[in-house]
Amino acid sequence: MNQVATPRPDVDILRQPRSDVLETTDIGRFAKYVSARFTTEFTDYQSMWQWSVSNLEDFWSAVWDYYGIRSSTPPEKVMGKATMPGAEWFRGARLNYAEHLLNHDLAPRDTALIGYSQTRDPDTLTWEQLREAVARTQAGLQRLGVQKGDRVVAYLPNITETVIAYIATIGLGAIWASCAPEFGARSVIDRFAQLEPKVLLTISGYNYGDKAIDRRGEVDELRLAIPSLEHVVEVPYGPHPIASCLRWEDLLSEVGDLVFEQLPFDHPMCVLFSSGTTGLPKAIVHGHGGLLLEHTRTMGLTFDLRPSDRFMWFTTTAWMMWNIVVSSLLRRGTAVLFDGNPMHPGLDHQFALASQTDAAVFGTSPSYLMACRKAGLTPKTHWQFDKLRQIGVTGAPLPAAGFDWVYDSFDEDILLNSVSGGTDVCGVLVGGSPWQPVVRGEISGPPLGVDAVALDDSGAVVVDQLGELCIRQPMPSMPLYFWNDGDGERYRRSYFDASPGVWRHGDWIMFRTQGSCVIAGRSDSTLNRGGVRLGTSEFYKLVEDGDFVDISDSLVVHLEDTEGGPGQLVLFVVHRPECDVHELRTELRATLRSQLSPRHVPDAIISIYTLPRTMTGKKLEAPIKKILKGAPPNSVVNPGAITDAAALNRLATYEPPKGQWHDAIIAETV
Repeated sequence: MNQVATPRPDVDILRQPRSDVLETTDIGRFAKYVSARFTTEFTDYQSMWQWSVSNLEDFWSAVWDYYGIRSSTPPEKVMGKATMPGAEWFRGARLNYAEHLLNHDLAPRDTALIGYSQTRDPDTLTWEQLREAVARTQAGLQRLGVQKGDRVVAYLPNITETVIAYIATIGLGAIWASCAPEFGARSVIDRFAQLEPKVLLTISGYNYGDKAIDRRGEVDELRLAIPSLEHVVEVPYGPHPIASCLRWEDLLSEVGDLVFEQLPFDHPMCVLFSSGTTGLPKAIVHGHGGLLLEHTRTMGLTFDLRPSDRFMWFTTTAWMMWNIVVSSLLRRGTAVLFDGNPMHPGLDHQFALASQTDAAVFGTSPSYLMACRKAGLTPKTHWQFDKLRQIGVTGAPLPAAGFDWVYDSFDEDILLNSVSGGTDVCGVLVGGSPWQPVVRGEISGPPLGVDAVALDDSGAVVVDQLGELCIRQPMPSMPLYFWNDGDGERYRRSYFDASPGVWRHGDWIMFRTQGSCVIAGRSDSTLNRGGVRLGTSEFYKLVEDGDFVDISDSLVVHLEDTEGGPGQLVLFVVHRPECDVHELRTELRATLRSQLSPRHVPDAIISIYTLPRTMTGKKLEAPIKKILKGAPPNSVVNPGAITDAAALNRLATYEPPKGQWHDAIIAETV
């Protein structure tokens, strides 16, 4: 694929790389290191990206050496088998991810963790305190009989104790998995029971904004439903104790030595779960070495994190971004944790925390930035951001208007870094860096070492047209396997069925000639109207990007005609109750027609009070389409894995007159 930069008249460059990027950023210094080591010259980022995917072993070897990856036994070679799935990395190396989190030369009293919560007062941990807490937790887990390969699971929020337990567990060579307490018992059981864990860490409840949430009933259900549990440990968080369990302070009651079990590169470290909206969640197993390399590369070359920088990204423990936040410790950064309602007591709360903590990297969601834009917020007039260098955004495509708002609201030298990756690789597949331009409404391109391309239906690489996002060469952080997938069939079916030997990620994407890209939605929810494929993100950019200030959420589906007709395009919108609905629909249709095409004009625009999403904020296009075509909600969606199960029932029980969808309002109750 030719990704050498060439001019394109319609590209809006909002930020060019600084002239001193090679001297002042980690990616610049890394480029100089690689140039000297391999006697090759890079004219720009694209030339280095091309070198990195053409010389994959040299690239990852350079990452290993430049960042000082420590292994008690050196690797025999960078890559053995290079096939997917089953690529073999750094054979013979023995290491531990946790060792790289804690063994730094920073002053013991420098800050490692900052925790903010709506349940208790803020707390901080120095590196010295973090090391001691991890050592004590390891001693406690060992007293409970936890050994290498055992599973420790956590029904915990994003607080300092969760990070301590995570590091302690993986340092011992045990396997970690976590779920956020907002998940219902059925969703947690579907995840944790697969792993047959030995120890459960939990809380009794928490506050979400000014609302108290009691989770003792859910904990009782977990204990009954997971027979492998030998011990339950309660972290003090919430007003009520849990009966008959070990207290956190008792677990940490004895002093111990830090343990960093030396493990093979591909030893399992943690399990991340897919959304589980359409069936039993996939239990995706990640290894010590793969995540160590991926997260080191991401923190250094993507986010340019430096020692003592504060890294803040709103997340819960159910999302891979939580693992990314903790990985800021790899670069001797400070992880800023937050648990609670991110918009309480006001919409600007996240920006207030970013300012208060002097965050160097602040990450959030596109929907949050767009909500701030619609509300007319101007953060720089209320808060100081003296240390802020990057604003990260992920979870969905950020509309061009969101880019404009960021550069209107912050210093023009801020790097707006729109990234996309996933639980599958626990890392970034496309994103930005200080050496790449910020293109209005687009993602800057693939990271170094990620051979990401768009493939058409025939498997050919396409540029400047939509195709499937595919990865043509292995990444160290691709899953080791799925839990309880003995022959690997579910793993292969998830990524490699369509193009054997090529990772198919499931996103519809367009790579530009100059290297940037646009994600147009999930390929399994792509609209096909009259033989023309339409990307759902095209709708959302127009409907939700701010011109329609009355609309807070939307979802579009295409219901095909079983007899080969054009089918019906249905657009659901959540809007202010007081708005003029007729006028809103008229403006929507006119805008979609003029700015996209007549094919994008919905047959029906349906007003609805809320639209359900996954717990990580993703739209439910494919499941809702199945429900609208008659499938019972519980057969396609796990109610405990989404934000508003009642909204699904409203959709399922609504019957369009004579089977034809027309403009309508679906009542709040049915």
